[in-house]
Amino acid sequence: MAGTVIITGANGSLALGFVEHILSAYPSYTLLATVRDETDANTAKLAQIIKASQSPRAHIEALDLGSLAKARSFADALAGRVARGELPPIKALVCNAFTWSLSEQVFTADGLERTFQVGHLSHYLLVLKLVGSMAADGRIVLLGSAVHYPENPNPLSKLVARLPDHLGLLVKPEPDQPGQEHDRGFQRYGTTKLANVMLMHDLNDMLEKNPSLSHITVTAMDPGGLVDSRANSVQKPLVKKVFAVVNLLIPILKHVTNAVRRSADAGRDLAELSVADGFKD
Repeated sequence: MAGTVIITGANGSLALGFVEHILSAYPSYTLLATVRDETDANTAKLAQIIKASQSPRAHIEALDLGSLAKARSFADALAGRVARGELPPIKALVCNAFTWSLSEQVFTADGLERTFQVGHLSHYLLVLKLVGSMAADGRIVLLGSAVHYPENPNPLSKLVARLPDHLGLLVKPEPDQPGQEHDRGFQRYGTTKLANVMLMHDLNDMLEKNPSLSHITVTAMDPGGLVDSRANSVQKPLVKKVFAVVNLLIPILKHVTNAVRRSADAGRDLAELSVADGFKD
């Protein structure tokens, strides 16, 4: 097998499991593990995993999805490397990176709401810029969430995923009302994941109409509730305590539900979805 596998947010809890599985089960692929900050402690964990694998084809590269200009520059440079034969065609583009804020609104240097830009908009840009550099049977993998379903109540928030009537509010939202910061933050996260799922359907429709791209597939994965994810550090204190208990019970709970799980298991599944032959169509 030859091909390049790209994952964004590669130092996250889910992504570390993904990287470990790709390196052990699919070592012939070239892996580009992208991170916003190559110097932070979480990237050190990623570097340790890659070093332990002794893979000459695994690389950590900087990609700041909080900047559309940097995302565009990264994609252009990567497309050039593929065109020159420096990298194999892209087998899988895994749009994993996300961020959220449950305490206040946060905006990027571009002036856009950070959750939506990092989790959706910049990934959309990467896809559009890199689809021409993909292998004939390449895969684009987007990440949904247990809270991207508008019809399902969110036990951790009074507000569920919802597209606003004016879509410009996704990137330029109105100020949160006092006391709603947590629930609005959760809603922005869920809505970002909902947008990813909708993009999956739209991209598949567009690719199927293009003979040269029709064998590229787009899919989305809900990884389940990852009770051991470091992203939970911003949850309410009671929620963090509940998740810690649930994490201890996972060896039992996994036999009756996949609604809650550990990041390593979800990362392995994401890796299989991205490259395994069983998910070709």
